[in-house]
Amino acid sequence: MTNKLQISRARLLLFLIGLAFVGLSGWLVYLQVVCHDELAKMALDKTQHKFWQEARRGDILDVHGNILATSVAVKRICANPSMIGNQQAVVARALAPLLQLSEAEVADKLTPHVARNPKGELVTNDLHYARLTKNYVSEETWQRIFATMTNLSFGVNEKLLNRTNRAFFASLRQSAIYAESAQVRNYPNDSLAAQVVGFAAVEETKAEGRITEQIVGRDGIESSMTKPLSGVAGWRLTERDSKQRELVALRNEDVHPRDGLNVVLTIDEAVQHIVETALVDALQKHTPKSITGIVLRPRTGEILAMASLPNFNPNNLNTYSTNSRNRVINDIVEPGSTFKVVVVSGALNNGVVKLTDQFDCEHGRFAFAGRTLHDAEPHGILTTKGIITESSNIGAAKIGIKLGEQGLYDYAWDYGFGQRSGIQLPGEQGGILNPTRKWSKVSIAQIPMGQGVAVTRLQMAMAMAAIANNGWLMRPMLVSQLQERDGGVVQRYTSQRVRQVISEATSRLMIEALKTVVLKGGTAPEAALKNYVVAGKTGTAQKVENGTYAAGKYISSFIGFFPADNPELLISVVMDEPKEGHYGGKVCGPVFRDIAERCASYLNIPPDPTLMTNAVPLVATNGLK
Repeated sequence: MTNKLQISRARLLLFLIGLAFVGLSGWLVYLQVVCHDELAKMALDKTQHKFWQEARRGDILDVHGNILATSVAVKRICANPSMIGNQQAVVARALAPLLQLSEAEVADKLTPHVARNPKGELVTNDLHYARLTKNYVSEETWQRIFATMTNLSFGVNEKLLNRTNRAFFASLRQSAIYAESAQVRNYPNDSLAAQVVGFAAVEETKAEGRITEQIVGRDGIESSMTKPLSGVAGWRLTERDSKQRELVALRNEDVHPRDGLNVVLTIDEAVQHIVETALVDALQKHTPKSITGIVLRPRTGEILAMASLPNFNPNNLNTYSTNSRNRVINDIVEPGSTFKVVVVSGALNNGVVKLTDQFDCEHGRFAFAGRTLHDAEPHGILTTKGIITESSNIGAAKIGIKLGEQGLYDYAWDYGFGQRSGIQLPGEQGGILNPTRKWSKVSIAQIPMGQGVAVTRLQMAMAMAAIANNGWLMRPMLVSQLQERDGGVVQRYTSQRVRQVISEATSRLMIEALKTVVLKGGTAPEAALKNYVVAGKTGTAQKVENGTYAAGKYISSFIGFFPADNPELLISVVMDEPKEGHYGGKVCGPVFRDIAERCASYLNIPPDPTLMTNAVPLVATNGLK
């Protein structure tokens, strides 16, 4: 009987042992197979850490290497709350003045908190990572924080403590508070060339439980050239101990970041300053809603200056608004009389007219296609050249009629209207140039005077530059080269011809006509220079609002180049609703002259040997010219 009982007990024990073994085996299989990936990741998270090393963002430089935008190294102060213990108050009291925060704020960040997430689950904040401040601090401030922590006293005689407690205080001082390296964007010249340079913002992403930051361009060159500027991030893969400290001996990977490239612009800081100073003076005198200026080299398309007021300070983004946009490329307007260079040059190029051909300008009133066209002042017979000199709307309309719809459209398109120029800036508009099938009966007469089309300031400047450049339209050039941080050239950009719109002979004829604009009887004698012959064109376009022309509101402009027969610079000045006068020659001509004289002196442009001695400045008469 006893043996049977013993045997039964033994069998039961064996069964239970077998069952436990099967259960343990199943559990091991579950952990090793089903949960392998999750557990392996947890183990790596406990022991391994990837430290991302952000690449230094490249600088933006002017053509002479002057810094327009740069990156400044800063620190982000962080903490490992798990290493603080119950010493939050002591640490907060020491760091609060250095962080410019209250003791309560710092202590709160160092203390674990339990809260409910949107799903109703209890969650705690990260016990190993906390940012003590949203703002960055300088390297000097971090060194003061580090020294403060190193010498921090906790009010106990640590010599009397056991080894574990002494190690706790030592780790707290050395590792509980640390700094993450970061960079911020700085613009040494504040608002100078702000719309060209643009601005950058810090973009945060959360990866592997940590918040990482990257500088991302938001406007201007900062945005359009963000890829070469950004570089390539590096990383360091390493082992950590139970207190989350790096074990340098067990570092597995260490890939250094590759710094971003420097972007060298064609912008000349000095020329940009000249332009912006002149625009500020004009803004104060004429109080327009906005004013823009461009300086470029007609032969290459290199832009030496591009400005639009109001502008903003990229160091203070609270000053940025839609009103401070780059109106040179972002806004489109009817060009007014500056567009007459398109129809006249096209007609000359096609042999439809000659400079000496005469047109009856109908004494200021011309009925066509059920509409009556007007000149600002009555003119009788004018030659083709005289139509440019006097800026006759009726004369331009009659030349347009002779050129024909398709011819006018083709030349306008070839000059770059109705399409983006390809400048390396975001937000460029293509303007409006409708195909001929959408033209009304009167379009052939209105478009030659700059109505029924919409252009950007840059398009109009590049079209005039084509006339100055033997008829060759150039692509606007804003980026000169990409450089390594040590100055080594990675990529060099060159000027690009787009197409030859008119012949060299036609170009010379147009220049002869445009020279008369700044002479006695022309519409812009205020733009004449003492030592250089100027060729240019005025524009005074009535603004379109809600589909109709707004009374008393004008876009005034002057675009000119010099020396006329050997052009070095082209300058465009455009005002939106100037209050003190509104004729292009009257309000924009003097601004052109101011910019031109100062640029000529700075760039050492030789005086014009063909200067006409009879160029006597004369105040312009009234008219939309």
